Amino acid sequence: MKVILKEDVKDLGEMGSIVDVKIGFGRNYLLPRNLAVEANPKNLKQFEHEKKNILVKAKKVKQSMQDVADQISKMTLVLEAQAGEEDKLFGSVTAKDIAEAIAQQGVEIDKRKVVLEEPIKRLGSYEVTVKVHKDVTATVKVEVKKSGTEEV
Repeated sequence: MKVILKEDVKDLGEMGSIVDVKIGFGRNYLLPRNLAVEANPKNLKQFEHEKKNILVKAKKVKQSMQDVADQISKMTLVLEAQAGEEDKLFGSVTAKDIAEAIAQQGVEIDKRKVVLEEPIKRLGSYEVTVKVHKDVTATVKVEVKKSGTEEV
């Protein structure tokens, strides 16, 4: 079944592309969620007419995501965690913790956008990548400090 994507679909294609999918996936997932339309001659003709609008929309989305990435790149997050000997944390700092700290700074971000190879398990400074959009990434500075210590 050939469909025209109305939105970007992960692992399938970008907005505006024509892709071949299995019938069940198209009818049970893409079409009901309004992510795609069937690629029949009528829809293809209408798509060619709307292609310009789709490209403008994609450009606006990318620009707004670039603005969000710039905001995130300027941030320095300070997270407190309990730590024992040799600066090892009791537990770890995860992508969820980083996403919540970014949200407290005023930028809502999904925890799945935070790229951590493994959770942070030691005190110190780290640079964490946030994949805001498929083409736009940001790097946020994260400082993990020992909780309960007061600096004078």
